[in-house]
Amino acid sequence: MKALAGVDQLWVAKGKRMTHVDLKNERPPDKQLVALLTGPTGNLRAPAIRRGRKLFVGFHPEAYRENLLA
Repeated sequence: MKALAGVDQLWVAKGKRMTHVDLKNERPPDKQLVALLTGPTGNLRAPAIRRGRKLFVGFHPEAYRENLLA
């Protein structure tokens, strides 16, 4: 999956829930990853922010504060 090339850590926010996936040690099937990354229209959920080998999808202020501003 191109969107995850070079990504080791994935954080996905849906509502108030935050899901963390360690792609380096426990990569789920692509079908499950696509379900996490896409919205109802089938497009990549927004915002999507990549920082180094980490990808953050969806808006979650606490996750941003802990991982992007540190």
